[in-house]
Parts: sequence; C-alpha cells; structure tokens
Amino acid sequence: MGTFIQIIKDHYEYRHQIFKLAISDLRKTYRGAALGWAWAIIKPAVTIFVYWFAFEIGLRAGKGVNGYPFFLWLIAGLIPWFYMSGMITGGTGSIRRYSYLVTKMKFPVSTIPTFVSISKFLVHIFLVIIMILIFACMGKLPTIYIVQLPFYMLLNLIFFTIFSLLSGLLASMSKDYANLVKSFVTAIFWLSGIIWNINTLSIPWLKSLLMINPVTFLVEGYRNCLIHHVWFWEQPKRLLYFGIITLIMLILAVITYKRLRKEIPDVLN
Repeated sequence: MGTFIQIIKDHYEYRHQIFKLAISDLRKTYRGAALGWAWAIIKPAVTIFVYWFAFEIGLRAGKGVNGYPFFLWLIAGLIPWFYMSGMITGGTGSIRRYSYLVTKMKFPVSTIPTFVSISKFLVHIFLVIIMILIFACMGKLPTIYIVQLPFYMLLNLIFFTIFSLLSGLLASMSKDYANLVKSFVTAIFWLSGIIWNINTLSIPWLKSLLMINPVTFLVEGYRNCLIHHVWFWEQPKRLLYFGIITLIMLILAVITYKRLRKEIPDVLN
C-alpha cells in the first residue's frame, strides 16, 4: 500500500511535467515527417481501408451488424485498437525509450508510462471524434447510448496505463520480454473480435472465454455505444471480470515497481 501511495504522490507532484512530456512525446512522434500531424489520420485510414477492402470486397465476408454497414462496425473496433496496440508496444518500451529521465534527471519511473499513455490517448480522442462524424455522415446519428462512450474510453486509458507500467518495468529489465510482447500483438488482434464478430460464435464456452479478454471487452464496449445499443450495466459479469483483471494487474504492477525501482537506473545506464 505504501508503494501505491508513493506512485499516486509522484503523479500528483509531477502532474505538470507529465502533461508537458505527453505533448512533447506527441510532437516527437510526428516530427521530421513532411506531412507531420496528418499521419495521425493517414496511417489509421490506410489500415481501415485495407481491412474493409479485404473483407467486404475481396472475401465478400463483410456483413452489416444491427442495421449498420460493415464499414461502420469495422471502424468502431479498429479505432480503439489503434490506441491499444500503440500502448502494448509503445507502453512496453516507454521506460527504455525515456531512460535518460531516470538515469540523468531522477524522474519518477512510474510516471513515464503515464505521459506516454496520455500522448497516445490525445490522438485517440481525435480519432474518436472523426469516427462519430463518419457515423453521422453515413446517416447513423449517435443515440443516447453515446453518453457512455467516455466511460469506456476512461477504462481503456486506465487499463493500458497500468499495463504499460507493469510491462514497461519488465521490459526495462529484459529486452527478451519486450520482443515477446511484440510477437503477441498480432495474436491479440486476431483473437479479440476486432475485425470479426465474436457474437456469431456458435461455441458458448469459447465465446465466454474470449469475452474475458480485456481487449474484447473494451472493443465491444465501444460498439455497444455506437451499434449494439447496450448499457454497460446490462452486462455486469463482463464488467466484473474486466475489473478483476485490472485490479490484479495493478497489484502486480505495484509489487514489480517496489522490487525493481532501485535497480532500473543501474540497468538502464
């Protein structure tokens, strides 16, 4: 508990630096590119087009869901995934990437994954706004269920910030761990129902197992707001499982931080 309180204290004391570094990280991501900030839209747009073309035009497998075109269903899953995948890889490598803050400036290690997460989340907010505008332009105006979208976005931010702290600490001690995480990104993508409808599974136990996946829960949460029109309290078990997994990960992150925070500066030197 003492370590957890110290982490919260560090975040409060360095709150201004955290937001400044988040903006700096965002600028650094697109610095030097001729199109600059436009890549925040171009890269996701290309990815979305490729999957839409492959499934709806090529494989003829793209089917509408709940009266919504496949394209809208697709972007409702891919937009949250762009943030998630960025945090799985970028969050894992965050402490090594900003090792100079630890070795030269004595910056609190626990805050590094946080400002990286905020940086990527700012882009996520921008993409979510564009996604809602696309829905509106295609005649699918937001319903009352859209009011719970910030809730799922907040859960997304919290979960992957905690994940980045745990994963970043482990990756700072072992490059093999970072490579292992990167190798699992594709598997997570295909097993999480991001580009295929997990609700169509005919095997109940497998469907229930996959629904425990936090990525699946969050992706389905975004789609509940925009397409399925389901309130979060109507699926209490899924929310409970997500909460339990998040709590377990937080405990592991705090324990890992307590054991490794003194060793990390020496390892990164």
